[in-house]
Amino acid sequence: MGYPIYILSRHAAPGWAADWPLVRYVDDIGRAMSAAKERAGSRDVLAHGAGIARLALAAGVLDEIEIHLVPVLLGEGRLLFDHLGLGPQELERVRVLEGENGITHLRFRVCR
Repeated sequence: MGYPIYILSRHAAPGWAADWPLVRYVDDIGRAMSAAKERAGSRDVLAHGAGIARLALAAGVLDEIEIHLVPVLLGEGRLLFDHLGLGPQELERVRVLEGENGITHLRFRVCR
Protein backbone atom coordinates (compact mmCIF):
# COMPACT_ATOMS: atom_id res chain seq x y z
CA MET A 1 0.00 0.00 0.00
CA GLY A 2 2.32 2.82 1.17
CA TYR A 3 1.77 6.54 1.49
CA PRO A 4 1.98 9.21 -1.18
CA ILE A 5 5.01 11.47 -1.29
CA TYR A 6 4.48 14.98 -2.61
CA ILE A 7 7.59 16.61 -4.04
CA LEU A 8 7.48 20.37 -4.39
CA SER A 9 9.19 21.27 -7.65
CA ARG A 10 9.12 23.89 -10.40
CA HIS A 11 9.84 21.14 -12.91
CA ALA A 12 7.70 18.33 -14.30
CA ALA A 13 8.16 14.86 -12.89
CA PRO A 14 11.19 13.11 -14.39
CA GLY A 15 10.68 9.96 -16.42
CA TRP A 16 11.77 7.62 -13.62
CA ALA A 17 8.90 8.90 -11.44
CA ALA A 18 6.48 6.79 -13.52
CA ASP A 19 7.95 3.73 -11.75
CA TRP A 20 6.91 5.19 -8.38
CA PRO A 21 3.10 5.54 -8.44
CA LEU A 22 2.95 7.12 -4.97
CA VAL A 23 5.35 9.96 -5.86
CA ARG A 24 3.59 13.10 -7.01
CA TYR A 25 5.29 16.27 -8.24
CA VAL A 26 3.44 19.46 -7.30
CA ASP A 27 4.41 23.08 -7.96
CA ASP A 28 2.40 24.76 -5.17
CA ILE A 29 2.89 24.26 -1.42
CA GLY A 30 -0.78 24.92 -0.67
CA ARG A 31 -1.96 22.25 -3.12
CA ALA A 32 0.68 19.80 -1.93
CA MET A 33 -0.26 20.18 1.74
CA SER A 34 -3.99 20.12 1.00
CA ALA A 35 -3.68 16.90 -1.02
CA ALA A 36 -1.42 15.29 1.60
CA LYS A 37 -3.78 16.22 4.47
CA GLU A 38 -6.80 14.90 2.58
CA ARG A 39 -5.05 11.60 1.87
CA ALA A 40 -3.74 11.30 5.45
CA GLY A 41 -7.12 11.71 7.11
CA SER A 42 -6.49 11.81 10.86
CA ARG A 43 -2.79 10.90 10.52
CA ASP A 44 0.05 13.43 10.57
CA VAL A 45 1.52 14.93 7.41
CA LEU A 46 5.24 15.61 7.58
CA ALA A 47 7.03 18.43 5.77
CA HIS A 48 10.75 17.74 5.66
CA GLY A 49 13.44 20.37 5.38
CA ALA A 50 13.79 23.98 6.41
CA GLY A 51 12.87 25.31 2.96
CA ILE A 52 9.60 23.37 2.72
CA ALA A 53 8.67 24.15 6.34
CA ARG A 54 9.34 27.85 5.75
CA LEU A 55 7.15 27.88 2.61
CA ALA A 56 4.34 26.01 4.38
CA LEU A 57 4.47 28.35 7.38
CA ALA A 58 4.40 31.45 5.16
CA ALA A 59 1.47 29.99 3.17
CA GLY A 60 -0.47 29.32 6.38
CA VAL A 61 -0.73 25.56 5.78
CA LEU A 62 1.54 24.37 8.61
CA ASP A 63 -0.38 23.40 11.76
CA GLU A 64 2.49 22.35 14.01
CA ILE A 65 6.25 22.58 14.15
CA GLU A 66 8.40 19.89 15.75
CA ILE A 67 12.01 20.75 16.42
CA HIS A 68 14.63 18.26 17.55
CA LEU A 69 17.28 20.24 19.39
CA VAL A 70 20.60 18.40 19.33
CA PRO A 71 23.45 19.83 21.44
CA VAL A 72 25.94 20.11 18.56
CA LEU A 73 26.98 23.33 16.86
CA LEU A 74 27.62 22.66 13.18
CA GLY A 75 28.27 26.23 12.12
CA GLU A 76 26.52 25.85 8.74
CA GLY A 77 23.14 24.94 7.35
CA ARG A 78 19.87 26.54 6.33
CA LEU A 79 18.14 28.62 8.99
CA LEU A 80 14.57 27.45 9.62
CA PHE A 81 13.11 30.83 10.54
CA ASP A 82 15.23 33.04 8.27
CA HIS A 83 13.41 35.22 5.71
CA LEU A 84 9.87 34.12 6.56
CA GLY A 85 8.34 37.29 5.23
CA LEU A 86 5.94 37.29 8.18
CA GLY A 87 5.58 39.42 11.23
CA PRO A 88 5.88 37.76 14.62
CA GLN A 89 4.26 34.31 14.54
CA GLU A 90 2.83 33.10 17.84
CA LEU A 91 3.37 29.45 18.71
CA GLU A 92 1.70 27.43 21.47
CA ARG A 93 3.90 24.83 23.15
CA VAL A 94 2.29 21.39 22.86
CA ARG A 95 5.02 19.08 24.13
CA VAL A 96 8.59 18.99 25.39
CA LEU A 97 10.38 15.64 25.63
CA GLU A 98 13.89 15.16 26.91
CA GLY A 99 15.68 12.41 25.04
CA GLU A 100 19.00 10.68 25.42
CA ASN A 101 22.33 12.49 25.06
CA GLY A 102 20.83 15.91 25.77
CA ILE A 103 18.45 15.90 22.79
CA THR A 104 15.22 17.84 23.37
CA HIS A 105 12.10 17.36 21.25
CA LEU A 106 9.88 20.44 21.05
CA ARG A 107 6.41 20.56 19.48
CA PHE A 108 4.50 23.80 18.90
CA ARG A 109 1.07 24.53 17.45
CA VAL A 110 0.98 27.43 15.00
CA CYS A 111 -1.53 30.02 16.25
CA ARG A 112 -3.57 31.79 13.61
